[in-house]
Amino acid sequence: MENLISLVNKIQRACTALGDHGEATALPTLWDSLPSIAVVGGQSSGKSSVLESVVGKDFLPRGSGIVTRRPLVLQLHKIDEGSREYAEFLHLPRKRFTDFAAVRREIQDETDRETGRTKQISSVPIHLSIYSPNVVNLTLIDLPGLTKVAVEGQPDSIVQDIENMVRSYIEKPNCIILAISPANQDLATSDAIKISREVDPTGERTLGVLTKIDLMDKGTDAADGSKYKVLNAATDGNCQHAILEGKSYRLKFPWVGVVNRSQADINKNVDMIAARHREREYFASTPEYKHLAHRMGSEHLAKMLSNHLEVVIKSKIPGIQSLVNKTIAELESELSRLGKPIAADAGGKMYSIMEICRLFDQIYKEHLDGVRSGGDKIYNVFDNQLPAALKRLQFDKQLSMENIRKLITEADGYQPHLIAPEQGYRRLIESSVVSIRGPAEAAVDAFQNLGALHGSQLADTCLFIIQVHALLKELVHKAISETIELKQYPALRVEVSDAAIESLERMKQASKKATLQLVDMECSYLTVDFFRKLPQDVDKGGNPTHSIFDRYNDSYLRRIGSTVLSYVNMVCASLRNSIPKSIVYCQVREAKRSLLDHFFTELGKLEQKQLSSLLNEDPAVMERRTALAKRLELYRSAQAEIDAVAWSK
Repeated sequence: MENLISLVNKIQRACTALGDHGEATALPTLWDSLPSIAVVGGQSSGKSSVLESVVGKDFLPRGSGIVTRRPLVLQLHKIDEGSREYAEFLHLPRKRFTDFAAVRREIQDETDRETGRTKQISSVPIHLSIYSPNVVNLTLIDLPGLTKVAVEGQPDSIVQDIENMVRSYIEKPNCIILAISPANQDLATSDAIKISREVDPTGERTLGVLTKIDLMDKGTDAADGSKYKVLNAATDGNCQHAILEGKSYRLKFPWVGVVNRSQADINKNVDMIAARHREREYFASTPEYKHLAHRMGSEHLAKMLSNHLEVVIKSKIPGIQSLVNKTIAELESELSRLGKPIAADAGGKMYSIMEICRLFDQIYKEHLDGVRSGGDKIYNVFDNQLPAALKRLQFDKQLSMENIRKLITEADGYQPHLIAPEQGYRRLIESSVVSIRGPAEAAVDAFQNLGALHGSQLADTCLFIIQVHALLKELVHKAISETIELKQYPALRVEVSDAAIESLERMKQASKKATLQLVDMECSYLTVDFFRKLPQDVDKGGNPTHSIFDRYNDSYLRRIGSTVLSYVNMVCASLRNSIPKSIVYCQVREAKRSLLDHFFTELGKLEQKQLSSLLNEDPAVMERRTALAKRLELYRSAQAEIDAVAWSK
């Protein structure tokens, strides 16, 4: 069980070191979930004397007004008998204090470092560990004393500020409230009881302590029925005896009475161990308290608090463990979303940029390869829309009777052809095949600008073509948005996007050139075998009886048009296969292979200042990442500590 208190002590120290004080913050707090005992009391309630009695040492600052101005996390560690007592502050690692007067001065000095000498308060705790054979394993949080008026040098808000600080601790469901009230005052006016009942109305979390029992007003003996009387519970429900026996101001746990050292004892530096002995004798020898002596005094209070804290910690450990594991996952997720911190040197910055670009490039390739969505649209262009566009091509103008007659006639020149109008065929085929350039070019181009094709027979065709270049650009934008690391560096995101689009533009031009060359090749060389397989009557000449201006009849011209159309359709079928190959080779394949090559070349020429500008990050994001990393360190440390204790059990 002692391991559990040590466990919480370690985690509390880690919390304090990393700035987790349980205050309202944008970061998850582990402090709030840790079981603790908060000491609450009004000014001059004897709160400091109780703590010193529990420790067995004079170590707390004393004086008038508000002396405790910061929370003091006091961790007591029992060591072997005969060992020398010493104290350590978390803010002074590796320094041991064996002089407890020096401990008092350091508490005062550390308070002034945080608050100045203006008697202001601060919620940042001081963390003090005391190692002694005269203590039990225990952790207490000493809070500033509740007060009703501000003293000189303090703002008027100090009364409310102290109450708010006390509430911030005792409102937490895992906080045990140690309410200190003086026996020589009416409990109805006790600041500690009042605030404790507001936050813990059932008394489930409140432990009550009555101080100054030996300092009650004269005449409050067993025969007196005054409200300060200790014994006669039957005559007055407010008397201390009724309280100590649980008949008045009932809490779930019994009240504990203590006898503190008097101011004269303090002035004389009466030894705390001697004071404890005298306290035991007081309860044992005073007839009114003999039957309660076994559970009275500061020694009993310390043991009772230690046992109670152990029980509470044990009951809360599973919930704390679950909270720690859940928070670690949340912190890791957010840190992953924010990305890695920026490297300091030029080489590190260059590596970071290259690594981010590599991640972007990988995501882009995954889109093209089908691991992510988008690449299928390119296949749809090749398999459906380009063939459909080629199929919808109309050659009415090129193969109209009027145009056929015109080209055939002009091709013969001044004399009629002897076997077949070869030049006429060539010109008809070329004019028809050239019109295929439209769909081929549209399949490459970066935009669907029908206005540019206004009046063209290809305008309707382009309406159904999703251009590959536009799809590749779309995938760039998708990959940019899906590369988490680019989100934290807006300048780099813009540069990578621009570089990728510029590369695609160069690839588009290369693809456009190569694809149109395929069409031009079909125009420049006709496939002879096609014509050798035609029926022979197709090649017969015109009617010689006609005049030179009426050389060919309509039937013959129609056969020419039909032959040319068959050849053009054969070319379209060939281009249906070759155009996708050209586009994939020049655009898709190149985009996968060298999308950012030019960017990398230019990147190598940049100086450190220019590299830094690419990795400019929102300062708020940098601050958030640092804070999250520290908080994650805290939770991982807590996880390791909890797992070690759980394993040992």
